[in-house]
Amino acid sequence: MTPLPACLPACLPAYTEAGQGDTAVLLLHGIGGGQAIWAAALPVLASAGYHAVALDFPGYAAPLNTSTGTPTLDAMVQAVRTLLAHIGARRNVLVGHSMGGMVAQEVVARSPGGIDALVLACTSAAFGKSDGAWQARFVAERLAPLDAGLGMAGVAHKLVPTMVAPGADAAAQAFAVRVMSQVPQATYRSALQAIVAFDRRANLAHIKVPTLCLAAAHDRTAPPDVMQRMAQRIPGAEYQCLQNAGHIANVEQPAAFDAAVLSFLQRRLA
Repeated sequence: MTPLPACLPACLPAYTEAGQGDTAVLLLHGIGGGQAIWAAALPVLASAGYHAVALDFPGYAAPLNTSTGTPTLDAMVQAVRTLLAHIGARRNVLVGHSMGGMVAQEVVARSPGGIDALVLACTSAAFGKSDGAWQARFVAERLAPLDAGLGMAGVAHKLVPTMVAPGADAAAQAFAVRVMSQVPQATYRSALQAIVAFDRRANLAHIKVPTLCLAAAHDRTAPPDVMQRMAQRIPGAEYQCLQNAGHIANVEQPAAFDAAVLSFLQRRLA
């Protein structure tokens, strides 16, 4: 088992925690998120006896978005390992949404020691196709509002409606827009570049910890069939698809999302 790195307080990412259990559940956000996106999950996990922790990746910092570094893949992996070392729990679970799910995969691919379970939500094992054309189009579409001078608020108002299920709750959408609008432009651009070459498909068969692949029926970014194939390549992995939710399922359907995570943890980490 590879030991977790030592850490000084100054190098810790910003985070919020709830609960005091001996199992830490680290919540990893997506590219347009931040620790605030997990506000509903923290008390639910804490009340079930887990030490729930939501962090901001480098470049994402609550509440003032002050500079905390650049969200390269290396930096995000290090942030996870540093925070886990600081917490010092007996068992560690990574719950990664979208980009956070990619970071979780990268953590276990580089050094699986110290990770006891994974929840990979609305994510994939690779970013697009190998020829690069899809990636280039995806990045261009995501950056178009910024390049047009509309700022992150423009990005959020354009993208959030495309990432939810039909008839999604208006308050949930407004919350997602607020969170995304607060992401610094430089952070958003850097995070896109950080995941554009991500590809851990070859490592799926080597994941040895209990894993839940959690999809959403209306997710067009990480479609259910993609996540189901991903689960089939991870030994012993479970697959579940949430209905009436799109890509930001943890915001649209927090009760169903949290119930799926809790059920998995209570069964597989008993």
